[in-house]
Amino acid sequence: MAGKLVVIGGAEDHERHCTILKTVVRLAPEKKPRVAVVAAAAADPAGAGRDYEKIFKELGAESVRVLKVSSRAAAFDPSSAAVVQEAAVVFITGGDQLRLTSILGGTTLMKKIKERFENGLIVAGTSAGAAAMSGTMIIGGSAEQPPQRGQIQMSPGLGFLPHLLIDQHFAQRGRFGRLIAAVALNPGLLGMGIDEDTAVVISERRWLEVIGSNGITIIDGSILAHTNVSETAPRETLTLSPLQIHILARGSRFDLLHHRIYAP
Repeated sequence: MAGKLVVIGGAEDHERHCTILKTVVRLAPEKKPRVAVVAAAAADPAGAGRDYEKIFKELGAESVRVLKVSSRAAAFDPSSAAVVQEAAVVFITGGDQLRLTSILGGTTLMKKIKERFENGLIVAGTSAGAAAMSGTMIIGGSAEQPPQRGQIQMSPGLGFLPHLLIDQHFAQRGRFGRLIAAVALNPGLLGMGIDEDTAVVISERRWLEVIGSNGITIIDGSILAHTNVSETAPRETLTLSPLQIHILARGSRFDLLHHRIYAP
């Protein structure tokens, strides 16, 4: 059975309650799991790895191995896949999601992560590591403009959640307009904006629960009856109607298949 995904909006608490990272450890089948940290997205993989190595050890991990994967050659190295083979949790750090996917895509390491995920591995990602979980990922776009076709840049993601578009640091960086623009370009996908120190735990690629301090925003464009996205200039504001928006706070649950809140 496939494992669970923990998709984190970035800036998760490392020092006080550590709710999200404690949940990552607790979801593993072992009481003291082995954790593999993939720091490929980070500008300083060694530094990012050290931070998470320290916190996961403090939270009770049996071992923490940091994969400082800074090139595709490193991602093809069998030793990296061997670490994932023995891990119960893979944690993908923040940084640059395009760096992450361009290094990992199609490599031995990525194939091993996906193979192990299908057999119960917990995969967690924060910030860039969260954005890359989707099939199509947001890699850039202005947070200061209304929804416009030219304000958003997208690229293929890692594909764990092919029916979602994920944006992170959502409320804190005012990314509502750019997520709407992304959904307008891909109305068959659900747009999900995750606030800082907030995460969603996803089971069976369908059942979602919100944890952490803040909340998430889900934008559903599947019911769009009118869109002018193909007719506008790149910097022209879009006309879209109707959009369905869900705001979910900590403890809320959502069915990604039927696009509705559910009671457990």
